[in-house]
This record gives sequence, structure tokens and C-alpha cells, in this order.
Amino acid sequence: MLCTLILSLCVQMEAKIIYVTQNATGSGSSWSDATGSIFNALSVAEAGDQVWVSKGVYAPAVSDRNASFTIPAGVKVYGGFDGTEESLEQRDVTQYITVLTGEIGKAGIADNSFTIVYFEKADNETILDGFTLTAGNANGELEEGHPSRCGGAIYINGENSVSSPIVANCIFEGNFGRDGAAVYNNGRSGESQPIFINCNFKNNEAGLDGGAVYNDGRLGGKSIPTFTDCYFERNMGTYGGAICNATESGVCNLILNNCTFVENAAYLRGGAVFSLNGDERCFLEMSDCQFQNNFPDDQNMIFTSASSRSVAYKIAGGTDKP
Repeated sequence: MLCTLILSLCVQMEAKIIYVTQNATGSGSSWSDATGSIFNALSVAEAGDQVWVSKGVYAPAVSDRNASFTIPAGVKVYGGFDGTEESLEQRDVTQYITVLTGEIGKAGIADNSFTIVYFEKADNETILDGFTLTAGNANGELEEGHPSRCGGAIYINGENSVSSPIVANCIFEGNFGRDGAAVYNNGRSGESQPIFINCNFKNNEAGLDGGAVYNDGRLGGKSIPTFTDCYFERNMGTYGGAICNATESGVCNLILNNCTFVENAAYLRGGAVFSLNGDERCFLEMSDCQFQNNFPDDQNMIFTSASSRSVAYKIAGGTDKP
């Protein structure tokens, strides 16, 4: 136990902050010597490190659609700084807007980044906090579940592994993907358990399913995301205007706490949330959620296929319903 404690203290002592300011040319050792590249900061960041990013607009590449901001396990990335702060408590994510954009190459969405941020084998010490993610375009033609066609803003890869990052205080707006326009939680043959806190999903559109989010627990895997204090507005998809859950022999559990769904639309079913297949392995847990003017299925708000089911939940402070 003593050796473990000493090792933990050594790791904490070695952890560093890497500073990023738009158009800077430094090493990243301080605000006055900031680097101008999040990509470079992440390439040297190790578990326990923090990356502080000041206001501005940042893209993962100039012209390579396959490039993403890949966040290493255990690294915490924070936006919302003006470039003078000495502590996290001093930042203001609403005043100092920090944008991660897929807008690369020519103007317009056609040649934008397939996915802006990528997580793989990320533990719950891996954090993205305080960013606006926009203009990701996962419109690729490769197989189902591939990052080029899923998760225009964020792709969380738990395939054949476990991935459980925390995403907080982020805005997802104007992203496109064939499945999961903003976020794709890939738990295929593995496990994806991200936590989203105080995030806003607006005006994202899926060519197929999951206008904002797609949770994939197929091939015997697990997709178990939690959304707390999140807001979904005017997202669109074929199945699941805001969220689509899918599984076969695996597990797909969606947990919603104090979330709001407004004017999301599905071309077929599940104006707010759609759950598909599951062999009774696709569960939905809700507490204190609100639904307004989602289409269609707005009277039910949630559509589940015959083999899926919802557990007890509470909507907008009302009584529990089966």
C-alpha cells in the first residue's frame, strides 16, 4: 500500500498543464509560451496531464478528413479560457467560446473532418470540458460503425476494449453523420460507458439514425451512456430524432437524468428516442425528463421495438410510469 501511495504521488507531481492559444508558436509550458496547436499538445500529453485551451477556433487538420483530436487516456482537456487564468475555477466557458470545428479545406461541409474528437480505451479520468463542437461531417461510405460515417463531432471507441470518458459543458451544433450525427458510442464486442454532463445538442442531422447520438451495443457488446442535465433541440434522424439505441445479443442501456427534448424529429419513429432490437437487453432509465413537440410519437416520446423495453422512469416531476 505504501508503494502504491508513493507511486501515485510521483505521478501527480509529474503531471503538467499544456497551454494552447490560437496562432501561438511556443512550447505550451505557460500562457506566455503557449502552443497554437491542440493536436501538438495532445501528442505529448500523458495520463494525468491537463490541456488548457483559450478562446478561438481550432481544427484537427488543414485538409486531412481522417484526422481527429485524439485524446489519450487519462488526459483532461479544458476550454473556456481567455489566456490569463491560473486555475480552472477562473475560466468562463460561456464568455470565452472555444470551438473545435470540422471546417477544413474548402468552405462548406462537403470536405470537412469525418469526426472532430476521438476517444479510444479512455478511462473516466479522461475529460473533454468546455467546448463547442461543430461542422463535423461523417458522411463516409465504409462499413457500419466506422468513424468516417459515424459521430461527426465525437467518436467513442469501446470496440474490443472499454471506453468511459467524461464530456461536460459542451455544445454540439450543426454536425452530420450517417449514424450519430454528433456522437457515436461504439460498444461493439466491447464496452462504451461515457458520461455527458450539462451538454447541449442542437441542429444536428443524421443521414440514417440518431440525429444527435447513436448508442451501439451490438455484436455482444455494451453501450451504457449516461446523460445528466443535457438539452436536445431540433436534431433529426430517420430513427431516433435525438437518440438511437441499438443492440442484438449485447446490452444497450441509456440513462437520462434531468434532460430536455424539444422539437426533435424522426422521419420514421422515435421523435426523441428510439430503441431497436435487444432481445430484452435494451433498457431506458429516465428521471425528471421533459419532452416538448417532438415528432412523431410525441405522445409517447419514446419508441421501443417489441424486443426492447423501458424500465420505470419519472417525467418532469410526474409519477413513475412503466
